Amino acid sequence: MDHPRKPSQSRGRPGGRAPRSDSSGRYGPSRPSKAPRPPAVDEPRERVLQALARQAGRFPDLDLFALDTSGLDHRDAAFAHALYDAVMRRWLTIEHLIRGCLNRPEDRVEPRSMAALLSGAAQMLFLDKAPAYAAVNQSVEWVKTRAGPGPSRLVNAVLRRIAELVGEGERQFRETYSDRTDELPLADGRALGLMHSALPDDPVRRLAAATSNPIELLRSWAKNSSLREARRLALHGLCNPPTILNVAHATSELPDGLTPHSAPGHQVFSGSREQLVSLLDQRRDIWVQDPASSLAVQMASDLKPGVIIDVCAGMGTKTRQLAAAFPEASIVATDVDLPRLATLKKSVASDRVTVIGFESLSEWYGKADLVFLDVPCSNTGVLARRVEARYRFDRARQESLTAMQRQILADSMRLLRRQGGSGKVLYSTCSLDPEENRDQSAWVSRWHGLRVERESERTPEGLPGDPPERYSDGSYASLLG
Repeated sequence: MDHPRKPSQSRGRPGGRAPRSDSSGRYGPSRPSKAPRPPAVDEPRERVLQALARQAGRFPDLDLFALDTSGLDHRDAAFAHALYDAVMRRWLTIEHLIRGCLNRPEDRVEPRSMAALLSGAAQMLFLDKAPAYAAVNQSVEWVKTRAGPGPSRLVNAVLRRIAELVGEGERQFRETYSDRTDELPLADGRALGLMHSALPDDPVRRLAAATSNPIELLRSWAKNSSLREARRLALHGLCNPPTILNVAHATSELPDGLTPHSAPGHQVFSGSREQLVSLLDQRRDIWVQDPASSLAVQMASDLKPGVIIDVCAGMGTKTRQLAAAFPEASIVATDVDLPRLATLKKSVASDRVTVIGFESLSEWYGKADLVFLDVPCSNTGVLARRVEARYRFDRARQESLTAMQRQILADSMRLLRRQGGSGKVLYSTCSLDPEENRDQSAWVSRWHGLRVERESERTPEGLPGDPPERYSDGSYASLLG
């Protein structure tokens, strides 16, 4: 799948459901305010609190909207993004600690109060330069003006208990995380020491709370591999992913400021966002792409297809890679999502790449030498980048997802050039689940007469504190023909 993030309302992707009309979610409905009220907190926190209240009304089906920091100066915008990202990445960790401070942990907390609790706790737990008194006071004042004195008293009591858990004065750090009940793992490899045990004694439940993962996801990983591997994957999801460039098809000397990645053909970019945008505007022969994302096309790069059809092209990252890897091929790209299709036309359309509407695929039946299917998936291989995907994981959604993948596979068989048996399917996911990967390839072999010619998996690499050149996402690819 393309990275960075993809929109969520498309093709039934697991990126999210349509917003509920009543904005009710895990924390119940949020009552509308009777009239506009003056701001009670500084503008960066105000933006974050509004966004978190919206998300709390949807959890676990979090929306993928970008936090609005327009009009803020650079410092305030950076603080707002850091706070919002900390909550999104550690939602279940923070919620576990919050509920441990409630007199009745099972009680539902309405979305505005939960937003204030999440924001205040995240500042004390995960932000270095946010004073505890400011985190508590501004969270309390914000919820008081929007939900009344009762909820504000709850927020005040809970956040003061969180402050006691973190400790007075400087926070206490440990050099490494050792899976204790009184510490939290951090993205830089250290652990935040707590004043007393606050995490479960059961090792799986403790890992779930410490790393902000649903316990069902951890059990799935442990079942498919081992508890040790589940722990490694959970900790990987806490990493701050670096920006990685695919430079395998660069036609001129690479710019300064790049660091070689452990995967050949990739470099780590460490400059500013503005510098990255400028670089990508100047160089069409390099692009942002994790080694796991580039795996499928690389695996098939020795083929000589005349016509390639990219059925699930998304924003076009892998379409660009296809065009670079197969310079003699004609490429047809499409996506069922109309906004993505519009972006696709702007980003990849050329003499060799034709972008068509999804409804026009029937015109290409029997013409493809290679059908590329980068299908919608659970995103369990890219949870460090798609942090919201972990919260949606459950078996019912997995079953619905695998059924959709099989339908895409079955429908795409009609595109293959069958004369001489030359047509091939290149199947790809960014999932770690065998049901989405090897099981799907085996199903195609069983029911559609294609055999698995090649198969490759890349597990996520890199742990908190590791250098960026060791980081990569996870993915799966198979070539069927």
